[in-house]
Amino acid sequence: MLFPTLQFGAFFLVVFAIAWELRARPEGRKTFLVAASYVFYGAWDWRFAGLLAASSLINYAAGRLVSVASGDRDKKILVAIAVAINLGILGFFKYYGFFLEQLGELLARGGMARDMPFLEVILPIGISFFTFQGISYVVDVYRKEIPAETNPLDVFLYISFFPQLVAGPIVRAADFLPQLKAEPELDREMVAKGIVLILLGLFKKMVIANYLATLLVDDVFFAPDAYSGPDLLLAVYGYAIQIYCDFSGYSDIAIGVAALLGYHFKPNFLQPYRSASLREFWRRWHISLSTWLRDYLYKPLGGSRHGTVTTYRNVMITMVLGGLWHGANWTFLIWGAIHGVALVIERMILAVLPASGSGVVAGDSFGGAVSAGWGSAPSREALVRAFGVLVTFNVVCLAWIFFRAESLDYALLYLQGLVDWSGPVEMATPFLVALVAVSLAAHFLPEDLLPGAIAWLEDRSALTLGAVLGFGILLIWAIAPEGVAPFIYFQF
Repeated sequence: MLFPTLQFGAFFLVVFAIAWELRARPEGRKTFLVAASYVFYGAWDWRFAGLLAASSLINYAAGRLVSVASGDRDKKILVAIAVAINLGILGFFKYYGFFLEQLGELLARGGMARDMPFLEVILPIGISFFTFQGISYVVDVYRKEIPAETNPLDVFLYISFFPQLVAGPIVRAADFLPQLKAEPELDREMVAKGIVLILLGLFKKMVIANYLATLLVDDVFFAPDAYSGPDLLLAVYGYAIQIYCDFSGYSDIAIGVAALLGYHFKPNFLQPYRSASLREFWRRWHISLSTWLRDYLYKPLGGSRHGTVTTYRNVMITMVLGGLWHGANWTFLIWGAIHGVALVIERMILAVLPASGSGVVAGDSFGGAVSAGWGSAPSREALVRAFGVLVTFNVVCLAWIFFRAESLDYALLYLQGLVDWSGPVEMATPFLVALVAVSLAAHFLPEDLLPGAIAWLEDRSALTLGAVLGFGILLIWAIAPEGVAPFIYFQF
């Protein structure tokens, strides 16, 4: 069930009406929302609803066992078992075929070729997201950041809540579970927030992302050897915008839908292409994943607490595994490795800059912001920041080539074509160039523009709120290309 469809619109209207009718009966409301979430998930494949329920039950039971275990050693063993079960389920569905294929090739090269027990494994949609939510719940119970839930209904709703179930954001239990203890309220701020984010998300996905995909990106990445360097460069910039609008659009809609049901989700994207460093980029891009990797992988590995070499190792492990999280393909591993190497190089540069008078903002993270200055003059600081933005964006785009390419061979073919500018330019139409340029420029709009729009709408009448939502949806539907493409992150 896709967000930008009449099917989802009808589904949400029913859920919205019944959920608010049940606002005074919390257990009934939660039961209904769990049932609605399973209907939403089962619309793709009912067979995997059982897997979702099993994941929820395993993590609920693990949280309870950890909370009543007597010693820290026993608690650690239980957490390790729970994490292993979660990762085992994820690994089987997501990586079984890939690792078996690599093992077969390795055995063949060693002269021990044999038939491998390949199975036709279908990837359950959203498994990466709800698995990470389950892991974070159990670990947070162990860390005593949240109490273990005694009511299984709360854990089931936390893991299966339909707005973020299939493509995030990855919601923390500490942020969501306390909201289930209070009676939800639908005030004007929540309504205004929901309307603005839903319209913004629909516009990003249905208009910008879909136009770039159908008119530029899909054709060029399908046959990179058929296009010249300028077309390839425009297409990779176009893909940078497409994946941002596609994924942040989904997040915006998810956060907006949750708001209309009375629940707060944190932002997942903050104009990432305005970043002047890779560290800043990872504070602005897919925030729920980057902070998850920081808190549950990077910091447990030691973070930056055990010396420079260990810090660089931890950064590389985190980013490579972050790439592997996206899928079983060498291209995703290389995508993660590019970011890891770039972050390490960035740290090396920043380590020597203070000696020449530059200031940086410190932080124990593989993602963070740096100051833009190596002098006091505002013009010099602006120039340095502009240079940082340019370099950062192009490094990110280099990594996007591997992320988008169908295979490693296609990615290398794409890179080879980028240096050949002798052929004709076919794809750089005024419309596509303008779409890419305007979409990039939007990243440099004031950061308080969206909160300002929400605040303005908050003061309008109920009739105005409804008119804005209805007219906005009709306008987006009118200018969008035909068809509704799945969201990119559904495959992860």
